Amino acid sequence: MPTRIRQLEREDLDEQQTRIHDAILESRGDINGPFRVWLNSPEFADRAQKLGELLRYHTKLERRLTELAILITARSWDCQLEWTLHEPLALEAGVDAAVVEIIRLGQLPEFERQDERIVYDFASELLYNRFVQDRTFVAAREELGESGVVDLIGVIGYYGLVAMTLNACQVPLPKGMAPTLVDCPTFK
Repeated sequence: MPTRIRQLEREDLDEQQTRIHDAILESRGDINGPFRVWLNSPEFADRAQKLGELLRYHTKLERRLTELAILITARSWDCQLEWTLHEPLALEAGVDAAVVEIIRLGQLPEFERQDERIVYDFASELLYNRFVQDRTFVAAREELGESGVVDLIGVIGYYGLVAMTLNACQVPLPKGMAPTLVDCPTFK
């Protein structure tokens, strides 16, 4: 299925877009996800990819907690591509496979690690209730520190932007990749 907005290939790009494309490729190793759509607006693509690089690779959060927050966000948006790309990354980062499966099913997981429970509660409240209760916020601040809470909010917000882009533009999975969010209603 074609996307609603062109996913630009490198040969389609002007000089500014090529520079941004190459920076994304160097930072991430691939150009999957929203990036080839975002290149239609080069300044947006440049700033968004820099924010994404910061939030994915350079926060105070452990990679395991970042990937957990990304999965919670992907599930809340029913974003097939975001989930399918990040599920193996979350497992590789140390998120328990049973926790991943329970989140995929939209159920409440049980956590062995307190920091994961706190990230789950914070992200879920923010995404589903659009608000974080005082007790949840305090627990997150005590566990992650103030900068960690800000980083967590940033990860949730950025990957919400990614999910909105992927869903609105109906960006398909890369060729040969099977969907893992099998009950995803966003598009067929």
